[in-house]
Amino acid sequence: MIVGIETSDDAAIYKVTDDIAMIQTVDFFTPIVDDPYMFGQIAAANSLSDVYAMGGEPKVALNIVGFPNCLDPQILGDILAGGADKVKEAGAVLVGGHTVQDDEPKYGLCVSGFVHPKKIFKNYGCKPGDVLILTKQVGTGIVNTAIKGEMASAAAIREAEIVMSSLNKKQKKLWSISL
Repeated sequence: MIVGIETSDDAAIYKVTDDIAMIQTVDFFTPIVDDPYMFGQIAAANSLSDVYAMGGEPKVALNIVGFPNCLDPQILGDILAGGADKVKEAGAVLVGGHTVQDDEPKYGLCVSGFVHPKKIFKNYGCKPGDVLILTKQVGTGIVNTAIKGEMASAAAIREAEIVMSSLNKKQKKLWSISL
């Protein structure tokens, strides 16, 4: 193990060879927007971004779903379609998953990816003078709180949806720059 549970990182990393390490992560949550398709996009982007955060490229994903049997199955279909489209955008393959009956909807992915063992990013060990690169706008948490309190404008909600559903795929290229 290169990265395990000791550091509360975004994912675990296992060294396969001197040139290949496997990244493994799972992440899911309850809806933060009303649109099921957008919820699927956001949850999938969040899960896939854990692999990008570690410096890797996502390759394979599995759905993880909790869904109430009292809701219209079309809602589940829309959530899964949003997630599948985001996985495809990442260049990864969705290979199945698991669904259980639950009191409230939950969705996310288990994602596997790969990284060179010497090019891993960890969330610990930073020191004064290190460069911090933000790959997305900050403030979506504030907008989500405003949504729950019915205080967010339609424009703020739409902008937050765009930010939350975007992948860190392009931003990952920044990490190869020497500063």
